[in-house]
Amino acid sequence: MSAEAGPTRSGGRTEHVRRIRLPADRRTPAAARALVRTMLLETRLPELLNEALLLTTELTTNAVEHAQTELDIEVETDRDGLTVTVTDFASGPVDELTVGVRNLTSDITEVAARGRGLLLVDHFASRWGTTYLPTGKGVWFRLDRTDPSGPARPLAPVRTVAPEPAAEGTPSAAAMSDLMQITPEAYADDPLPEFATGLLTRVAEMVGAAGGAVRLDRGDGLGTQVFARYGRPPREDNELLRVPLAVHRPYTGELELDAAPSTYARPLAVLVAERLSLHLENDRLRRADVRRSTWLTFLAEASELLAQSLDVELTMALVPQLVVPRLGQWCAVHTTDEWGRLRLAASSHADEAMLPQLHRILQETGPDSVQSRLREASRNRTQVLLGGPMEGFAVPLIARGQRLGTLAVGRHQRQRHDPDEVSVLEDVARRAALAIENARIHAERRRVAQTLQQSLLPPVLPVVDGIGFAAEYVPTGDDAEVGGDFYDVVPLPDSRWLVVVGDVSGKGVQAAAVTGLVRDVIRVLVGDGKPLPEVLSRLNETLVERGGGRYCTLALAAVAPGDGDQLDVSLHLAGHDRPVLLHGAGGATFVGTGGTALGLLDTITTPTAELALKPGDALIFYTDGVTERRRGRELFGTERLRDAAAPLAGYSADVVAARLRAATIAFSAERPRDDIALLVLRNDTP
Repeated sequence: MSAEAGPTRSGGRTEHVRRIRLPADRRTPAAARALVRTMLLETRLPELLNEALLLTTELTTNAVEHAQTELDIEVETDRDGLTVTVTDFASGPVDELTVGVRNLTSDITEVAARGRGLLLVDHFASRWGTTYLPTGKGVWFRLDRTDPSGPARPLAPVRTVAPEPAAEGTPSAAAMSDLMQITPEAYADDPLPEFATGLLTRVAEMVGAAGGAVRLDRGDGLGTQVFARYGRPPREDNELLRVPLAVHRPYTGELELDAAPSTYARPLAVLVAERLSLHLENDRLRRADVRRSTWLTFLAEASELLAQSLDVELTMALVPQLVVPRLGQWCAVHTTDEWGRLRLAASSHADEAMLPQLHRILQETGPDSVQSRLREASRNRTQVLLGGPMEGFAVPLIARGQRLGTLAVGRHQRQRHDPDEVSVLEDVARRAALAIENARIHAERRRVAQTLQQSLLPPVLPVVDGIGFAAEYVPTGDDAEVGGDFYDVVPLPDSRWLVVVGDVSGKGVQAAAVTGLVRDVIRVLVGDGKPLPEVLSRLNETLVERGGGRYCTLALAAVAPGDGDQLDVSLHLAGHDRPVLLHGAGGATFVGTGGTALGLLDTITTPTAELALKPGDALIFYTDGVTERRRGRELFGTERLRDAAAPLAGYSADVVAARLRAATIAFSAERPRDDIALLVLRNDTP
């Protein structure tokens, strides 16, 4: 920014001239007004202030918006008046001079067509002109004093025409200034209706209108509404002055005035309509931003809700609940079966009484049915419009390149979907398809895990006279993961029974593979009559040779009828927790001696403990999923297990196993972090 100033003398009078260069910025008109105001006050010409500020604003604003270059502002004052020149540096014709003279009785149509800024300049300036130069274009205006004590002298080299008196009913500078200074309330919740009413009232009073209205349709299904009103409703036989609002869709509207035709009625109405349109456009953009922000929040919440469910049916049932009624009157989710046929999986309607009719229409077949349109959307993977009576559209559900079905949505009650809503629905369809596919994958993983887990456990426990067997198994909280805990009861060649309880480190397919290996090796070796110490040694060699960092803890107990009615038990522990001996007469103790876990070392030690179970006595085997059941920082532990078993003396093996399982689960509200396995061996001899 640069400026220069200085007084000069011309023909015996003192002239004051100041020049300033300003950027093409929205703040430039304010800076130019400040310069003009200062010059007028310094040279004692306050009576020209309103007109000078108004015309300076119009010229500088027009230059900033259209030229978009730096501006030179020259302000020249003398005792007779003021001259302001606004020069831009945009390229244009050369050697062309256009001069306008204030003449209120002339036809203003041609000037109005060149811009309402020039209309104001022509109305208020004593004279004005436009000069085209090789470096740009300059527009100037001259305001002469009306003080008869000093004759006006022209400053510009053009013929001076004395100003004529203002025509009756023409707007004054003060009225125009007030009209241009009306602005919306900055801190009001919805300032535009009051702002529109203020503009309408001012322009109606200026042109002498008996009434007027601003009508606006925001495209929200409510139709055209009266946005602002002035005076009485227009009579049907009157010819109204109508000016459309310059707004973008979905907004449409117009300003109407019940005014007699005059030179300034339409230009002023157009000026007011454009001012109002500017603020309505800001309102449209603001509402669009708020709406888009709302849609982003909605999509984030929808994604979170869909991601929380890994159940296929629940996921599909959730989608219509998200869509209705926010994005449509009804919604239906169809899935594709293995033969490519569509099956209705879930639906919802804003009016529940309409659900039977919706289902009936969705089940209809035929070339023009909704069902055929849905098949087209799924087959062609494109959006398809649905005709009456359930008007709407359908989008395909596609995840990872696979067709899963369709998402059909009915239109709103009052209007069709706008482009933003269509985009949101397509996004919802993509997220829903991905959630459904993830749920299907999880369901398949869960089915495989359950099948694999069941293959590692005996389908039923044997029924043996005098011996009671009972087992409880609770998989980890993630039912799609295979655990390493297992149990088994194997017949031995010498009429004994072998109880096996084990725990392979880790989870997943690798742990399941080691579990199956351990279970099969034990069955093969004991079937060949190998003694239990040798079985454990051979199994340890197998795991060490296999490698992979997996190890296994085992509890083996060979059970055979003993003297009288007791049972003889040979107990071998390979790194496993000691079992609990529940005495039939009451009380519980730990038995056995710990040994070395299998798969860690080349050689192991597995001490043997010989036990005699009297009638009513029970031996309780368990895995670390029981003792390491966690409640905050507290563990269930072996002592709590023994204390929970002690009151169960005298109960059958089934009851003991079930009660201990219930006590373990009830210890914590959390889902089990590890598999829980319990096996009870009881002497049921009468």
